[in-house]
Amino acid sequence: MPLIDTHAHLDFYTETATDRDEVLRRAYAAGVETILAIGIGEGPATMHQALEIAGAASGPGMPAVYASVGIHPQEAASATDEALERLEGLAVQERCVAIGEIGLDYYHLENPVIPVQKEAFVAQMLIARELRKPIVIHCRTSELATPQAKAKFGAADAWEDLLELITEHWTPTGLGGIMHCFSGTVEQAERSLEAGFYLSFAGNLTYPKSVPIRDAALAAPADRILVETDAPFLAPIPLRGQRNEPALMVHTAAVLAELRGISPEELAEITTANFGRLFSIPT
Repeated sequence: MPLIDTHAHLDFYTETATDRDEVLRRAYAAGVETILAIGIGEGPATMHQALEIAGAASGPGMPAVYASVGIHPQEAASATDEALERLEGLAVQERCVAIGEIGLDYYHLENPVIPVQKEAFVAQMLIARELRKPIVIHCRTSELATPQAKAKFGAADAWEDLLELITEHWTPTGLGGIMHCFSGTVEQAERSLEAGFYLSFAGNLTYPKSVPIRDAALAAPADRILVETDAPFLAPIPLRGQRNEPALMVHTAAVLAELRGISPEELAEITTANFGRLFSIPT
């Protein structure tokens, strides 16, 4: 049973003219036959790139590629009316199956202030609601941030703020979505599940200190789990620190399967079915 990488930044593979094609062929050879390319680019001006890749990637030995489109919270100040109108125009394209990654990020000092992040997040949820597309969520707290970032964002809790906005603006739609690179606690996982989300686990699941993430991965119901790379970031053990790519997702999938006491084949079957259900895509 083939695997699905539910979160990869394919537009980053530009080291050579054939870099991306080589990455995609290695993915297919490793059993990763479908990829969701995340369309945030380096900001609204380049968020179309994932859709272009999804439209171009085809043929024998190549995975099927779908795309999202969104404005990352670190680019929230760029979520102008014009940018949001452009996002909506991209999102209606056939290969676009989600809006994202969107959300809140209180980790980096240079990120926009909280009200700006919240406004951009809500605006994109409203577009997704109008277009009836699931959302892909990014949430990063300030717990491990620099003292300067902690001072900027204060006592605000990104998870609390995120779930409050989701409860108000998203859960009533029944459309659901993905908590990308889930890195929260069991309690945050439960609240995410109650809000209608799937939990997607990335390479950090394999890291020795990621006990809370593994606890959440074990507790999550089988029909609400997904696997991703967040490539080119978060390469799993035994390749931590290297450039990540979709082919390496087999390591994360193997750890998740072992954690849950099932075979890698069964995990692939479960997560493939979950992806198809969420996005109404035949798998």
